[in-house]
Amino acid sequence: MAKKTDSIVPVERIYRSILFIRGHKVILDRDLAELYGVTTKRLNEQVRRNIERFPSDFMFQLSNDEVERLRSQFATSKEGRGGRRYAPYAFTEQGVAMLSSVLRSRRAIEVNIAIMRTFVKLRQILATNSALRRKIESMERKYEEQFKFVFNLLSKMLIPTPKSKAQIGYLTEANGHKKGTTKAKVKAK
Repeated sequence: MAKKTDSIVPVERIYRSILFIRGHKVILDRDLAELYGVTTKRLNEQVRRNIERFPSDFMFQLSNDEVERLRSQFATSKEGRGGRRYAPYAFTEQGVAMLSSVLRSRRAIEVNIAIMRTFVKLRQILATNSALRRKIESMERKYEEQFKFVFNLLSKMLIPTPKSKAQIGYLTEANGHKKGTTKAKVKAK
């Protein structure tokens, strides 16, 4: 059997749906419902019927503060104007995987596979960026001493050396000069 690489849902659409809330990468119930081709109400009904499959590390409901931040960020409708009447649920990667056992349609299976692949790609990208950052920091430490020497040498070359300035003003006895001597005699000493 040939391996099917085309996804039913564009990867970019899934990337846009992933949010970072409470230190977790999550997808909101409304986005999942849209991806699965069901209503948010239907998705949440299935979750409530199987609530024992969704512990708090798989799914959590957003707080009012989090809802307000999302509402201002995405300009969603306010309560009383056709919007949601309750806070949305956020599903972690494990929660999304568990949804495949709750929503048993062919589309749900295909969408779940696409979402899981996207989460894996996202982890790989983050790991690559982290490894790259560590490598650059290592190189900075390694070459820091060599570059420090070069930069110190350059800064010494760029800083002008102070030249002795000719004295301006009168010679006074307070500075150790005798009365009646001139500048010319002082220089001759």
